Amino acid sequence: MSSEDALLLRAAEAGLQVRWTDVAGVEREAAPDVVEAVLRSLADSARAAGAAPPLLTCVVGQTLSVPGAGSGDAHWIAEDGTAQPARQTGAGQWRAPPTPGYWRWAQGPRLQAVAVAPQRCWFPAPGAVCRHWGVAAQVYSVPGTGDGGIGDSGGIAGWIPRLRAHGATAIALSPIHASMPIGSGFSPYSPSDRRWLEPLHGAPLQQLPEAAAAVRAADAELDARLAAHEADGQIRWADAAAAKWQWIGRLPAWLQTHRPERWRQIESELAAGGAPLASWAAQTAALSRSPASLQAFGQWLAQASWRQLQHDAQQDGMAIGLIADLAVGFDPAGVEAQDNADAVLQGLELGAPPDAFNPHGQAWGITGYAPGALRAQGYAPFITLLRAVMAQRGGVRIDHILGLLRLWVLPRGAGAGQGIYLRYPFDDLLNLLVLESWRNHCVVIGEDLGVVPPGIRDALAARGVLGMEVLAFNRDEQGFLPTAQWRKSAVAMSSTHDLPPVAGWLQGRDLQWRRQLGWNDDDADQAQALQRQAEVQQLAARVQAEGVDSGDLQRDALALTARAPSVLALLPLEDATASIEQPNLPGTVQAHPTWSGGVAPPGYAAAIEGRLAAFAAQRRQGAAA
Repeated sequence: MSSEDALLLRAAEAGLQVRWTDVAGVEREAAPDVVEAVLRSLADSARAAGAAPPLLTCVVGQTLSVPGAGSGDAHWIAEDGTAQPARQTGAGQWRAPPTPGYWRWAQGPRLQAVAVAPQRCWFPAPGAVCRHWGVAAQVYSVPGTGDGGIGDSGGIAGWIPRLRAHGATAIALSPIHASMPIGSGFSPYSPSDRRWLEPLHGAPLQQLPEAAAAVRAADAELDARLAAHEADGQIRWADAAAAKWQWIGRLPAWLQTHRPERWRQIESELAAGGAPLASWAAQTAALSRSPASLQAFGQWLAQASWRQLQHDAQQDGMAIGLIADLAVGFDPAGVEAQDNADAVLQGLELGAPPDAFNPHGQAWGITGYAPGALRAQGYAPFITLLRAVMAQRGGVRIDHILGLLRLWVLPRGAGAGQGIYLRYPFDDLLNLLVLESWRNHCVVIGEDLGVVPPGIRDALAARGVLGMEVLAFNRDEQGFLPTAQWRKSAVAMSSTHDLPPVAGWLQGRDLQWRRQLGWNDDDADQAQALQRQAEVQQLAARVQAEGVDSGDLQRDALALTARAPSVLALLPLEDATASIEQPNLPGTVQAHPTWSGGVAPPGYAAAIEGRLAAFAAQRRQGAAA
């Protein structure tokens, strides 16, 4: 066997996809030195992959293969301890139970844990709403009364009655995971721990109004700092975070002095968090050099705030309510990585090859779980994560859901293009996702954009995972596709946080940024500008063909999105406010105001009422068509 063949064999055994097809349909092959470097990092997890899996997964009523099973009688043991006979369908083959859940297959002394998933994810039962809709909001950018300049649940709370008045059923949030200590910048997709919430998104004035107001009133300097950040059109993350933490940190002492009965209640709730909360608070305190008691209290504030908001949304008639966003990975120095050190990809980071978002590829600086280690641990880190993110939520958006099948990994510090695809146990991960969706009554949305492997969208749709239909991508060589051709089993959106809002796209704002950052030479600038002009004309033609031509192409693009047959449509707030700046420009950190620009200027509420009403009306018309 040649050295090249031996390398390919080792790569295949480790789950590496040496050859792949890029976004342009061109066949690519990873460089041998990249393959060798990734193989060295995967050595431990590759060995773990060969162990007998402690957890098997299957779908209700289907056949399950139990490795090493004998031919004697067997039973299924439910979570409540009740048992029922297991039906054998062949050698080592058994019919799965008809009810979803976490079961144990028992034969004599042998027990095998089995996760039995339903056929499809949960979705609200058909009712008066034929086609659900809502808004998608960057939490940090939605102003709320007294939020300290960093958007929190209080700003989102103001949207519930406004959206319900127009018949909306959902609010999709940017990630609210616990972050790393905030310095000069911030990214919601590079969290410390996805299992816990970001304390700064808790709303002091909503949860503890008397204490929050009194603390600010007692310190003129602190109140002035908070007020200045609240009036700023852009978040100055380091100082804004420090000021809000100072505000939050003074609440316990005020409560202990002035409302001791309320403080005792909070202490009881903190104690109920037990060892997991104490461990997270201690580790986060070590990272941020702050008291663990402050971190625990901040976590309580965030959890109470978002729990109340979901309750209010459901009480107000929202069939879905809050949709959480699950980031694809986490900071390798964060708490999630520390807690799962034996399951984390060591020496590797996640990213993306060149695609429609970034022509040079992306290195995200975050890590994830090793597939072999996940199998060896019965997928415990993944299950724990799903339960944490789905708790008190009506939906979850899985960032880069293509990662259930494969992830682009690269040696830490390597160039974005110096990566390779690593395969994951797709069937097992999908079964667990569907099962937890069913258990938590949580809609699942999968961000299926970028370099999409053949067949994965159909596989996800068959299990009730909604894809994403984004206006800018729904076109071919002839122009924009008729909305009737948009996928029904998807979420229709006019844009995403990684793309320019429609108004910015029409003006070529994203092309201006590419030119400013030096991503294009003069020839590329001219070619892309001409291409955009043609695309704008194609959009105008589609608007006219659909009969929604009002003379305002930005508004008409939103109308197209609303009319799509997709079971859910989300209107980004950047489009509702006609902003031209995108929240995130992939591949940039400091050069672009990523994750720090506001989208909701003073007086925004009245300005967008018409757009909300128009979106709702088009949604109803599309359902009736």
